[in-house]
Amino acid sequence: MAIIHRTTLTPTKLELLTAWLPGRPWYRGGAGEPRLARAGGFRLDDPAGEVGVEFMVATDTAGPGPVHYLVPLTYRGAPLDGAEHALIGTTEHGVLGTRWVYDGSHDPVLVTELLALFEGRAQAQAQSLTDTPDHEIVHSYAGSSPLPPAPAAPSAEDDKDATGIAVAPGLTLRLHRVLRPAPDAVADRPENALGHVSGHWELPDGSRARAVFAVLHD
Repeated sequence: MAIIHRTTLTPTKLELLTAWLPGRPWYRGGAGEPRLARAGGFRLDDPAGEVGVEFMVATDTAGPGPVHYLVPLTYRGAPLDGAEHALIGTTEHGVLGTRWVYDGSHDPVLVTELLALFEGRAQAQAQSLTDTPDHEIVHSYAGSSPLPPAPAAPSAEDDKDATGIAVAPGLTLRLHRVLRPAPDAVADRPENALGHVSGHWELPDGSRARAVFAVLHD
């Protein structure tokens, strides 16, 4: 069970993302700096209790209209071997000390627990509360065999909309990086997908939105 500490983080997560996001292929902003706010998301527990796992929705209001990004993050107490390319930055946690913050699509702990969520073996947790399930996160899996654990070094590739992760021969996990609000029915499992995870976040006007966060394809 992840414990949510009420403490300081220097620099903050949003400050780290402000510097990191403009370099992503799926970033929709221009040459200026993004103006980010945390809009929602959820957490997953690392069974070993070592790695923090968070799926953050960050809204950028710097442009003519808001853009909503899904940013999977992991927080570690030491560097992840071989993942220098996925490091977003380091931050000082008021309780835990130095934390290495990674793009979680490259972290085997996050990918393994997300696959467990598809199957219902993991429970989505509230983003900012300890030991509080988030029952609004919807998941499905229509496969006939159990999903494998993630590779030790997940192969993640970005395109202009998403990140694709090869989790097994012929099986791809796709994380939707740019979220587009959709009616609940549209946020169900997409046609021809083997499974999906959908979630919610808050729009700048205070209303709530849903979208598909991740899909599995064979």
